[in-house]
Amino acid sequence: MLLTARGRAGATFLHLVIAVRTMAGVSELESALQMEPAAFKALYRTEKPKQEDENLVFFCQMGKRGFQATQLARRLGYTGARNYAGAYKEWFEKEG
Repeated sequence: MLLTARGRAGATFLHLVIAVRTMAGVSELESALQMEPAAFKALYRTEKPKQEDENLVFFCQMGKRGFQATQLARRLGYTGARNYAGAYKEWFEKEG
């Protein structure tokens, strides 16, 4: 499942929530990034990232799938895609 997380200045954060040992979230991401903007917004209740966005940040529970999602986004032309290597745990520790 692809979820939007709270943004930080100048960045769009997409939280990739994935069942253990599956690539379902990354597969969903590929479809999502290829959707028309209106369909993306209707499904995810947020604007679809633009390929030219400078900071499109992915993260997951442990870091591996966030990295894979970042690589996928880059292959689809999202040149500003980045991986939050600290993953979910670090992100929410810093939010506190």
